[in-house]
Amino acid sequence: MSAAARSGIQSHLTVTFPIKSPADRKALVEKLPMWMPFFAEAQDTEGSVHYSRFLDLSDQALLFIADIDGEADELVRALARSAGPVFDAILEHVENPPLAPVAHNTDAFVLWAKQHSTRPLVAYSAYVGNSVQEIKSCARAAGFTGSSEQHPLLLSLPLKSSLKAFILEELVLRATHGKMNEGADSVGTLHFAHFVPLPDSHLAFFSIFDGSFHKYIEDFTEKLGPVFDTLFEFVSGPPPTPVAKNAETFFNWAEANNLPPIGMYCAYPGLAVQDIHALVADAKVGTAAQKA
Repeated sequence: MSAAARSGIQSHLTVTFPIKSPADRKALVEKLPMWMPFFAEAQDTEGSVHYSRFLDLSDQALLFIADIDGEADELVRALARSAGPVFDAILEHVENPPLAPVAHNTDAFVLWAKQHSTRPLVAYSAYVGNSVQEIKSCARAAGFTGSSEQHPLLLSLPLKSSLKAFILEELVLRATHGKMNEGADSVGTLHFAHFVPLPDSHLAFFSIFDGSFHKYIEDFTEKLGPVFDTLFEFVSGPPPTPVAKNAETFFNWAEANNLPPIGMYCAYPGLAVQDIHALVADAKVGTAAQKA
């Protein structure tokens, strides 16, 4: 693991695998779940992935989405070595894939993944600076396992028109400026979130949250409603705004448009956002007491 990963410097990774055909998409959706236990073991061993999931986006695209410590290139290289067979199996259904097996061609795979990665326009983390290993170490020291459930919200928002990249970025930044971090912190159950531009004039909102979907959306509409009120001006078929005054309608819309993940991975299952904050704070107090 790199120094950047150990220090808790976080990144958000979205890699697009361009699928050859609808038949290849069908094959991947059927096969991917069988490979996920092995892939989860590889991520546990690598030790810098907070959350990850695959997303069957369309006939043209499979996404790999991850919230990680350190640099994306370092993670991709490590997973190519430890989980190469998973990527080899995926790449059989991908247009213009890199050299395989990827475990023996890591440089080529890292370059290919970089070329097919999309950086987030805006990203949020509830615990900036806290690495996977630090969080797990704090939980072990406290003998705490937690009982919370984590779930993804995966939305792909169709935009009304084809927006150039810099206009889309300006739109997202304008909508989220001064609201995203404050609102997400107020929700208190949001682990990670990021906005990512997708092909065919779509904007993705990917997040991981604690507890029930209904409770999350209730808190979400109250605290982050203004962000989506602005964005929905440019989205086709949005729910009524302001979303804070149309919470139930927004819940129904979000539930209908939430895309199911394949292979949801969590490095520390059971730990809610507030659990992590408390564990890290207690560990710091203990360390300070030992030094005193």
